Amino acid sequence: MHQLAIALKHKGYRVTGSDDEIFEPASSNLSKEGLLPPSIGWFPEKINPYLDAVILGMHAKEDNPELKRARELGLKIYSFPEYIFQESKDKKRVVVGGSHGKTTTTSMIMHVLQKAGKKFDYMVGARLEGFAQSVDISDAPVIVCEGDEYPASAIEKRPKFHFLFPHIAVLTGIAWDHINVFPTFDFYLEQFRIFIDKIEPSGILIYNETDPVLKKIVEENHPSIRKKGYGIPSHSILYDKTYVDLEGFTSELQVFGNHNLMNLNAAYLACKELGIDAETFVHAIADFKGASKRLELLAKNGQTNIYRDFAHAPSKVKATIQAVKQQFPDRDLIAVLELHTYSSLNKDFLNEYKGSMEMADKAVVFYSRHALELKRMPELPAEKIYNGFSKQGLLVIDEKKDLENWLMKQSYKNTNLLLMSSGNYDGMDILTFVKEKTKIENRT
Repeated sequence: MHQLAIALKHKGYRVTGSDDEIFEPASSNLSKEGLLPPSIGWFPEKINPYLDAVILGMHAKEDNPELKRARELGLKIYSFPEYIFQESKDKKRVVVGGSHGKTTTTSMIMHVLQKAGKKFDYMVGARLEGFAQSVDISDAPVIVCEGDEYPASAIEKRPKFHFLFPHIAVLTGIAWDHINVFPTFDFYLEQFRIFIDKIEPSGILIYNETDPVLKKIVEENHPSIRKKGYGIPSHSILYDKTYVDLEGFTSELQVFGNHNLMNLNAAYLACKELGIDAETFVHAIADFKGASKRLELLAKNGQTNIYRDFAHAPSKVKATIQAVKQQFPDRDLIAVLELHTYSSLNKDFLNEYKGSMEMADKAVVFYSRHALELKRMPELPAEKIYNGFSKQGLLVIDEKKDLENWLMKQSYKNTNLLLMSSGNYDGMDILTFVKEKTKIENRT
């Protein structure tokens, strides 16, 4: 939301806003732009009839006093994606959806378009090298959006990607997530059927045809749109480096793993629809380093690489572990997963993780009781985690200090470490640990 505020200011709008908590980096970013609210809290008296629109973030609840006042005055109230659509009605809209790989695929498209000198707007869910913001709204003819299936706002429960009406739609795969919003897989699946129906009549659907669930719903109907399936492109792995080949053009990549290769293929097909040829794409994608916290390399030495990844859903965990093992088949892998989301901390969802950590040589599942308290969830017995993951030798830890001690005691000789979480390990200083451990390993 704060990124949208900055983008709209740059476009020439007068923007004001409220919140009951503002953390870094949002606070500093807003302050630099002169947009930081003078007071924290909700002020319904500031909502007046002269406002052109109110944009509602997910954090604002239905009983929010400013929202109530806006409704009383009959003001136009938009959720984030509804407003993005208002600003992009006359643009060609590219929307990337799916249970996994959305951010990376969106980032790849943005990276290539920028390298190719194309003008475009964007909305993406992570920090990306070469882009000052994660949202930009201008007079560009194209907009590239990450399409989230999570509800749009407190008063608009439909998924965000239902409001974007793409001309070029990408679906990267479907794997049940957000159990607190979609209590059954069928209900979750239905949201993707609806998304496909929202594609403009002359549009195209680019979809992961290796996903049997996705392939089935794509083939069910939708005769008015073009469809283009994709899988893993031609590639090779030599001396821990991945090379991709598209239509005879080859380049070494900074990213790796089957899931990233499929994301790359989806991005290529989307860029092709926007007039980018294979040679231009391959040349541009060669220096793409990935989005923040997506298999992000934190540190390395001659015998250890340490990665951080946002993976938290079962399919993401499995794909990320598989990627590191395939890229470094001669190294052991220590994989640490934090259960932090509502779904992952729900004992009824844990069976979805079965087999997801199987390729790790040492596997740790961490969760904090503090996270359970914040989400007002019941205690999570370790036995439920063991049974759900069904991984021999799995270690379950629920205290930050115990995790820190265990990690410091491990040998990282010829071993990679993969840290997976959408949280922060209950405040553990990951970067300091990484620096200390790589120095230790360099001395051995």
